[in-house]
Amino acid sequence: MLRVHAITDIVLYGDSRFVHAEAVKAAREAGLGIHVFEEGYLRPYWITYERDGANGNSKIMSKSIAQMRADLKGLDLDLPDAPARWGDMRQHIFYGLAYHFWVFLMNRRYRSFRPHRDLPVSREFLLYLRRLIGIIPRAIRRRRSTRRITNGGFPYHLALLQLEHDSSFVNHSPFDSMTDFLTLTIEGFAKGAPSHHHLVFKAHPLEDGRTPLRRNIRNLAESFGVADRVHYVPGGKLAKLMNNARTAVTVNSTSAQQALWRGLPVKAFGDAVYSKREFVSDQPLSEFFARPMRPDSRAYRDYRHYLLESSQITGSFYSKKGRQQLLRQVVDLILAEEDPYDALHHGNAAPRQQLQLVN
Repeated sequence: MLRVHAITDIVLYGDSRFVHAEAVKAAREAGLGIHVFEEGYLRPYWITYERDGANGNSKIMSKSIAQMRADLKGLDLDLPDAPARWGDMRQHIFYGLAYHFWVFLMNRRYRSFRPHRDLPVSREFLLYLRRLIGIIPRAIRRRRSTRRITNGGFPYHLALLQLEHDSSFVNHSPFDSMTDFLTLTIEGFAKGAPSHHHLVFKAHPLEDGRTPLRRNIRNLAESFGVADRVHYVPGGKLAKLMNNARTAVTVNSTSAQQALWRGLPVKAFGDAVYSKREFVSDQPLSEFFARPMRPDSRAYRDYRHYLLESSQITGSFYSKKGRQQLLRQVVDLILAEEDPYDALHHGNAAPRQQLQLVN
């Protein structure tokens, strides 16, 4: 296809799905331009635009804070505070349902098609249907759990869960399953955390129940003798729990940046663009729970400044206003000779739009 149609560039949303990875490999061998879009590393008011790879394949993985500071020399950006609202979740859910509806309806014509997820669309539909039916009882449980934690008067550590089938977890983490992460986290907490501390697992807002997280967490907590100090919150907003947490533990969730934004110690196990030694702990997990090292907030501020001057584009995939704002900027970035990181390094970066709420 690349030869027949004389393709010069390919544009992808994410680069880890099987079809995307094969396309990137072929494009790289042919010397083509590779443009990768992703959810914002600083969500939700930005999206990510990079060349050649994103997340664990991003150029920023090998870039040090010292190099970022050198590239930022002479630039002064007034960084916004952490927003209280972090995403277009309703639009995200609507377009996700619409997409899967048409895949389910039309894919009979492509019986040999290989999807990027393990479960067929019909199975995912049943999971989300069950989730929809149970939305009210789940919301009641979530409010009760959150209230019990925020009003409990105990210090707690926050474990940020991800979707087990998410590409960041599958391709850029050391775990084969979410249960492996749960086991390691609860064991480290049992060994290292003070006896009056608690551990709170916060599920991803789009968790569909394919993995029995609540049951697995309860069983593991009982086996390590900490059942009365471990909690599970099924989705919902993160800010209220984050504001009162002592630390955050994750595989490589982007939401860990909300913790760094607040100056909380963070422990991450997978490859992530924010895994810099200045502000992500390299302590053994039991020691991290016992005596967490605070992040270098100045280094994180410089890192965040660097992202906003390079790969983070104001806008959104899911809302109309967000897409309009995004398209004003992204065409010129795709047509530019240099990628956003090289343009900033060489002093050729275009002026960036100031943050505007796009939800």
